[in-house]
Amino acid sequence: MFDRLVRTCLKLVAPGGKSALSILIYHRVLETHDPLLFELPDVIDFDLQMATLKRAFNVLSLADALDSLKNASLPERAACVTFDDGYADNFNNALPVLKRHQISACFFVASGFLDGGCMWNDKLVEMVRAFKGDFIECAELGLEPLNTLTLTNRRSALVKLVGALKYRPLEERDYLVNRLVERANTIVPNDLMMTTAQVRALADSGMEIGGHTLHHPILNTATLSSARQEIVDGRALLTRITGRPTRFFAYPNGIPLTDYSREHVGLVKALGFEAAVSTGWGVACSGDDIFQLPRFTPWGKTPLLFQFRLIHNIIRSRFRLAAPPVPELQS
Repeated sequence: MFDRLVRTCLKLVAPGGKSALSILIYHRVLETHDPLLFELPDVIDFDLQMATLKRAFNVLSLADALDSLKNASLPERAACVTFDDGYADNFNNALPVLKRHQISACFFVASGFLDGGCMWNDKLVEMVRAFKGDFIECAELGLEPLNTLTLTNRRSALVKLVGALKYRPLEERDYLVNRLVERANTIVPNDLMMTTAQVRALADSGMEIGGHTLHHPILNTATLSSARQEIVDGRALLTRITGRPTRFFAYPNGIPLTDYSREHVGLVKALGFEAAVSTGWGVACSGDDIFQLPRFTPWGKTPLLFQFRLIHNIIRSRFRLAAPPVPELQS
């Protein structure tokens, strides 16, 4: 039944026989469920999702899908799987599942965090998780003290902290996060992100490695010259690690015209990338801008909710419905 619903929805979104490409975004695949990060899939969730995807869609590598998109030769129900940031659980947990289902994914890696780095949002996660006390004082962020008495309070505090910091310039954001972490005596993990050896092994296993800048700044918060340097340096490091060209790019955070501008699209083109992906929801059809390809995250802990999100993304692309609310914890 799910297969029939997908076929019907794709006819709605791509009338006249035009095929559409659904590109999924993931960030992490946890070994076991994390109550604080309840929206993230664990290995069991991810395995069920990939099995569902394989049954209902023609799952392609991003490179093959883009070739077909350019040539107007996409198969029906085309889909791709992508990951952002470069977490170690992508290698440890996601890769075995992808291999089992014979899915080739593209991993967009913020290469400056490899080999022991920790992204700012993950520092906040660990600070909120380990915080001793009833309230986090964060007046310097313009926030009232944040209640941490219950798990629900801690989730809410984390969302508020991320929201208050996400769009600050890179240096200011890092300074403020480090102050919060130090004040709470938080031990920052040094094993959340992949090692260079793991990135190389991902590429050697047939997975695509894409650029995601060096330090994951939101491009609209940086000068154009520093944005360019972040993109160039991030790609150069990945190319050295893998020994292969870094052909594709993902805009950090990736909301069109909010997190990056038309100038950044032109910059990515000028730097020789073959295509780029955003986090604007929707599906891609032949003739769309391949440097602003839409993607979406099918949040949902159950196979039924996962299926609903897939279908909803297809339908809203046709009728321009609002995207469903999603947790604001990923950078």
